[in-house]
Amino acid sequence: MRDEPLPDEPLQYDEGYGSEVGVGPHPQPWPREERYDPRLLAEGDRRNVVDRYRYWTREAIVADLDTRRHDFHVAVENWSHDFNIGSVVRTANAFLAKEIHIVGRRRWNRRGAMVTDRYQHVRHHPDTAALTAWAGAEGLPIVGIDNLPGSVPLETTELPRRCVLLFGQEGPGLTAEARRHAAMVCSIAQFGSTRSINAGAAAAIAMHAWVQRHAQIPPAS
Repeated sequence: MRDEPLPDEPLQYDEGYGSEVGVGPHPQPWPREERYDPRLLAEGDRRNVVDRYRYWTREAIVADLDTRRHDFHVAVENWSHDFNIGSVVRTANAFLAKEIHIVGRRRWNRRGAMVTDRYQHVRHHPDTAALTAWAGAEGLPIVGIDNLPGSVPLETTELPRRCVLLFGQEGPGLTAEARRHAAMVCSIAQFGSTRSINAGAAAAIAMHAWVQRHAQIPPAS
């Protein structure tokens, strides 16, 4: 399968796009630990990171996240450069997914990710069969998320601690192939007149459902 070129993407907001965020140059004397980036210490840190990671190198941030990533993976089908994929990736970073899996086209629209993919491990699979083979070797069941006939309610289903949450594209949802490879498909309860919700929103709901069941929630500050 040949990928079509994507349109030029804007600078992300930690690279001059949008209003200024973050902190300015670090006051002297500078911290000496290897995790700190001399350029950021000198020029300031305007990245989209939480305060504990200010002035850290990207590699140091990833290494620290790797010590506490959760046991769920996020996979998303990418057959037509769905703009929602970036939003799914950003949410996967917020909920600290183990890995992100792009199924289909290798290139994906990064606009909505807001550079959070830099801090995640992203793996590509040419099709759902390849994802299934990888997941099987890792002992990970695939849980599809879509409101389909035969799906079970996400709200009353016990999600496996170790699993792959698989999402389809905006509009068509999960492909027929994805449905065949999923161990189960969970639906999200809806109460209004619309047939479906945004794919990025559905992914956020599903990931938060996993967090509610399995994550260690920090006490209120």
